[in-house]
Amino acid sequence: MDFKIGVLPGDGIGPEIVEQAIKVLKAVGEKYNHSFELTYAPVGATAIDQLGDPYPESTHEVCMNSDAVLFGAIGDPKYDNDPKAKVRPEQGLLAMRKKLGLYANIRPVTTFQSLIHKSPLRQDIVEGADFVVVRELTGGIYFGQPRGRTEDLKTAFDTCVYTVEEIDRILKLAYSYAEKRNKRLTVVDKANVLGTSRLWREVAQEMEKSYTDVETDYMFVDNAAMQLIQWPKKFDVMVTENMFGDILSDEASVITGSLGLLPSASVGTHTSVFEPIHGSYPQAAGKDIANPIATVLSAAMLLESLDLLEEAAAVRKAVDDSLEAKVVTEDIAEGKAYKTSEVGDWLAQNLLEPSLT
Repeated sequence: MDFKIGVLPGDGIGPEIVEQAIKVLKAVGEKYNHSFELTYAPVGATAIDQLGDPYPESTHEVCMNSDAVLFGAIGDPKYDNDPKAKVRPEQGLLAMRKKLGLYANIRPVTTFQSLIHKSPLRQDIVEGADFVVVRELTGGIYFGQPRGRTEDLKTAFDTCVYTVEEIDRILKLAYSYAEKRNKRLTVVDKANVLGTSRLWREVAQEMEKSYTDVETDYMFVDNAAMQLIQWPKKFDVMVTENMFGDILSDEASVITGSLGLLPSASVGTHTSVFEPIHGSYPQAAGKDIANPIATVLSAAMLLESLDLLEEAAAVRKAVDDSLEAKVVTEDIAEGKAYKTSEVGDWLAQNLLEPSLT
């Protein structure tokens, strides 16, 4: 089968880690007789430097014409401490989400048996933790209007806005994940304080009547933040609004012991984008030391979105094999550390000829 894949390497370590995922996709294509037509496009600081726009129209066209998009990372330190900068790399990420209708971010959080000792939490707390955070992406305080500062610059304001339609859409997606997993859904809000959260809860309480096979519970965000650390194994699918999801999904990612291991998917109305959860890590750019596993696992999620389930499972098996064989980068190595490119080569070879790796 033929598939069109948009490739947005982005900034920092983005090009290096995406290159390893491409090696894996090419190996999948060779093994399973698929053709992946790859179209590259700039995004973030790279796009600003080239075209003056962090998400140029030409990049958007590539995404719109793709069956799925593989994305690296956005961010460059030269923009971080420049308050006068009129355009920033991160604006490209927000623009991409809005223009592609990327309304939901899906983050699976899974512990790896061979790396449990790397977690900051005790083994008995994290062993067996396996849940999904579903975050609403295009609404809430990150996009609400009005926003800005007063003329004297002494007051700043942001507005949090949600509609029933936005909440309904993300909840239905979260329920669909819960139905495929362990049939438990936790709706996280701050309904004791915020009007938008009370709307979230009202919509969810009405919707749960249609999903009687799923156990639905409700949790205030501060309580959820505590319970993620105390009892991560109690969660199956967690759904929440944009800012809460941003914070909780990052907190959850620490449970595994390495940000370099966790993938994500952003589900859209036009196409979907697959990316590692970590940032651009500019300090490591060009050094061939960044962990590519999260990007490779994002490619596995991409394959799943194309209904290539056997292929996605094979990629995950290759990753498990690499961890067991300790073919890993320096961030999780206990002994010899492999280069980014070496891990990518090993994974591609494992997919083609497992007995030789």
